[in-house]
Amino acid sequence: MMTIAATDPKRRALGKGLDSLLPRVPTPAASPAEADGGRPREIPLDQIDPNPFQTRTQMNKDQLAELASSITANGVVQPVLVRPLSNGRFQLIAGERRWRASQQAGKTTIPAILRQVSDEQAMEITIVENLQRADLNPMEQARAFERLSREFHMTQEQMAARTGKDRATVANFLRLLRLPASVQARVESGELSFGHARTLLAFEHAEDIEKAAQRIDALSLSVRQTENYVQGLLHPEKAAKKSPKPETPIDPNVREVQEQLQRALGLKVYIEDHNGRGKVIIEYARLEDFDTLLGQLAGE
Repeated sequence: MMTIAATDPKRRALGKGLDSLLPRVPTPAASPAEADGGRPREIPLDQIDPNPFQTRTQMNKDQLAELASSITANGVVQPVLVRPLSNGRFQLIAGERRWRASQQAGKTTIPAILRQVSDEQAMEITIVENLQRADLNPMEQARAFERLSREFHMTQEQMAARTGKDRATVANFLRLLRLPASVQARVESGELSFGHARTLLAFEHAEDIEKAAQRIDALSLSVRQTENYVQGLLHPEKAAKKSPKPETPIDPNVREVQEQLQRALGLKVYIEDHNGRGKVIIEYARLEDFDTLLGQLAGE
């Protein structure tokens, strides 16, 4: 098992260049052109095996079909990364969507860059490359971070540095793994968002999380509504204080006088009466209304 020295500032994240993860070591079968600069070569699609370290569990069929159409029209713009195997075949390291879309487009070959890397390096490259994509669902990202921690003993700070994310984001994704399996499935399918899932972690018990998740899904609550709902369950006494007080029924006689004043003044009037004592509130929206009111009260 290899330990990654991600704290070295000279090591770049994948988004800033693959060289930090992909050493250019010429393979026995590599031509001088391949060994010099990592130039791509056309490799038959049927000679490439899928990546056994892939962390992606779902692939959008519509997006894959769009990519296949683009490849049919324009070809593969960015080469995939492969490593040679001892049996003469190749194993995919990065670019599975391009590889599958090329198959779907009816291509026979794909441009690929060869790299000689170990199993550990191939796994790390795959995980980091996937984490830098925007289309992984929250649970796929959470499991990918967990693998980096478990397989490579990376700290949250190291994972953040390698993927270009901040440490708090890494911590929040890892916390999603505390969710019950049924709720994780809702997050993975898109029924619940990352914001919903993070809010549910305020509960300590799995049963409470599952019940709340069912209600959130059933009512199609937004993240903000979910936050209010969860806080209301956790702190009912605070929710009661924030609840508006029920309006006191207005005495019919008071209501009648209130309406008479509104008709006479042409302004909104409120009368607060408490056993014969109270006050009259007259609202005005413009200075002209105020001047008119003064004239009426003065008998002008």
